[in-house]
Amino acid sequence: MTPAASACRIAVLIPCYNEAVAIAGVVRDFRAALPDATIYVYDNNSSDDTRAVARNAGAVVRLETLQGKGHVVRRMFADVDAELYVLVDGDGTYDAHAAPGLIRALREGGLDMVNASRVTDRASAYRRGHVLGNRVLTGLVAAIFGKRLGDMLSGYRVFSRRFVKSFPALSAGFETETELTVHALELRMPIAELPTRYIERAEGSVSKLRTYRDGLRILRTIVVLMKQERPLAFFSAIAGGMLLLGLALGLPVVAEFFRTRHVPRLPSAVLALGFVVLSCLSLACGLILDSVARGRLEFKRLAYLAHPAPGTDPVHAP
Repeated sequence: MTPAASACRIAVLIPCYNEAVAIAGVVRDFRAALPDATIYVYDNNSSDDTRAVARNAGAVVRLETLQGKGHVVRRMFADVDAELYVLVDGDGTYDAHAAPGLIRALREGGLDMVNASRVTDRASAYRRGHVLGNRVLTGLVAAIFGKRLGDMLSGYRVFSRRFVKSFPALSAGFETETELTVHALELRMPIAELPTRYIERAEGSVSKLRTYRDGLRILRTIVVLMKQERPLAFFSAIAGGMLLLGLALGLPVVAEFFRTRHVPRLPSAVLALGFVVLSCLSLACGLILDSVARGRLEFKRLAYLAHPAPGTDPVHAP
């Protein structure tokens, strides 16, 4: 590590749920990689000895009783005060020795987030369907909010203070990684992504991620974030779909009216008119909510700018 990186206050944040098998090794590895950092383990109602093992390994152990990784991240970001934050899962699958390089990249580049993109040559590192699911969900976020990250669901990241203290943290579960990514993309923060080694879990350690259930929750979060952050695009898509349905139902009725001067299919005409009216209402909602979203974005930007950039002195900055 560079002297500047060693001098700053670094907090390593480790959310945990039933990770007694792996957590001691994770704490030891980060103590070795970042000897000046304070390591926090936030336990999420574990039924095993996670808290005792983490405490014996030298971590500061705290408890979050609301179940879900998103709740733990919210609590960690609110409670811990530092200049730089390293967020990592407690399952022992991420390389602690990559942390100094991630921190160096953040400080030297004046960045607000450095994402650790997972690289592995071990087939057992990922469960079945996770690679495809990650690519699909990452691609969907890239198409909506911009392509700046290749591994959106990585649980290993480094943040600046101004990122952490401006992050609303509304998610409850594993969809928090999606929310972190969209927060950075929407505020157009300076971010980067570095490849890091990724390995399988230790024997006896079990993943808490449920492939299909949590995948659907992440997909729902993407849709909700699109509605909140890009309401004009969201409601315009709905308006376009309803308009097409209305035209598909109404054009034959109109054509028949001009041919025979009669409207024999009155229910179809009424339904077509209803779809067209709903289309107009949806577009109007999008226009109104787009102004509201811009106001929210301005407030988030001001909260973000209230904190100094990483590596700068808030008093003596040039």
